[in-house]
Amino acid sequence: MQPSERHLLLTQLLADINRIILGKKEPVRMALACLLAGGHLLIEDLPGVGKTTLAHVLARVLGLDLQRIQFTSDMLPADIIGVSVFDRASGAFHFHPGPIFTQMVLADELNRATPKAQSALLEAMEERQVTIEGATRALPAPFFVIATQNPAFQIGTFPLPESQLDRFLLKIELGYPDAAAERELLAGADRRQMVAELTPRLLPPQLLELQQQTRSVYASPALIDYIQALATFTRSSPLWVAGLSPRAGLALLAVARAWALLDGRDHVLPEDVQAVLPGVVAHRLRLHDDTRKVPAGTHSAGAGDTANRLIEAVPLP
Repeated sequence: MQPSERHLLLTQLLADINRIILGKKEPVRMALACLLAGGHLLIEDLPGVGKTTLAHVLARVLGLDLQRIQFTSDMLPADIIGVSVFDRASGAFHFHPGPIFTQMVLADELNRATPKAQSALLEAMEERQVTIEGATRALPAPFFVIATQNPAFQIGTFPLPESQLDRFLLKIELGYPDAAAERELLAGADRRQMVAELTPRLLPPQLLELQQQTRSVYASPALIDYIQALATFTRSSPLWVAGLSPRAGLALLAVARAWALLDGRDHVLPEDVQAVLPGVVAHRLRLHDDTRKVPAGTHSAGAGDTANRLIEAVPLP
């Protein structure tokens, strides 16, 4: 795909999504950058602000098969990955794949399930495969998990452990729409009907090609030094309980490359790193002085505040 053709396509993708998810251009761009970088997305917000709709729109415009899993407190891992059932006619067990065997999984209200059910996603998200009864089965390519979760203070939630949170490339929030966007939403067409009428802009092979081109966006040695300096500062600073992991550094670089690609560039700027930093650190850094003992994945300071502290503390290359 040529650069001019690619930039036009990405611009059209963003326009399609923003026509339905009103007034949320920054979170929408972050979500698309996450998928271009080949990562999984966590959306945390109050019910009713468009988290599930965003996942449906992304699947539609990217031409991906979507399976929605509604997580509940009584869910078991087999409900997600599948189970072997004995067939009397053949006298053998046959595996029946679960809803995770699809190109995009919408894990709706993930933190309403118990840790046992949540753990069914760990291998799938990291290795794009699942191991069941000693047999390893590959998942489709591309494969994404978009998880939604309600704020931890709401009734019936189970905090996601750090090992689960770290597998999400980005965490974003949508928030309430502004007055103009909400008025357009109230006066406009039904969003579900608009999603159903969307025409896919891509086929899966084209998306895989875009992901490959994202990985090829140039990052200079000085920019790598900057990302490393950001991670090192979090590990040595007394501000946070634990610093950014190597996986977080790779995530920051991957999303910065996607951010540059969305701008039509073939190289990463420090401004790209700074733009995506809030989404990368939102679920990975927790302040030491958080006396409320907030569960993992929620923070006393906003993601923007945390990112600003880092940006101010670590000089540009």
